[in-house]
Amino acid sequence: KINTIAYGCTSGTIAIGEDNVKKKILLAKPDCYVTTPVTSAIKAFKEMNIKKIALFTPYPDSVNKTIFEYFTKKNIEVLSFASLNLNLDSDIAKVDPKYLLEILAKLDTSNADALFISCTALPVLKIIDQLEKKTKKPVLSSNQTLIWDTLRSVGYKSSVKGYGKLLRD
Repeated sequence: KINTIAYGCTSGTIAIGEDNVKKKILLAKPDCYVTTPVTSAIKAFKEMNIKKIALFTPYPDSVNKTIFEYFTKKNIEVLSFASLNLNLDSDIAKVDPKYLLEILAKLDTSNADALFISCTALPVLKIIDQLEKKTKKPVLSSNQTLIWDTLRSVGYKSSVKGYGKLLRD
């Protein structure tokens, strides 16, 4: 029996629609819990009382617009925004985490409750702890929130160290 299915594409979920993703998955696997990067992000924001974010994406402008609008519709205020403006997942996946750490640490998070990094292809998971130390803010990413929601959906509630406050607390 499959308890949970995690759909792993942030911008794809927004383009297709969360409800459509869930509906299609439930057709194949009825009675399972379905989560997506944006579903899990919103759930994590609520859990951590996050209402204002600094947002970072690797996407081109047309996709950035949909991401920005999604969070606005969910009553999440985007206070600052930056993007790599990349077009291909293959390019996104090749971004050096050291470079990401450098540029993400410079983002304006001063008035934000947290930094959210969108995209499951972007290799940020292993730098989240370092980013939280540098920014002194919670840092959430598409993969991290997806992992968190998936673990919680199967009843795993223990701390997972090394991947940010969300998984640690």
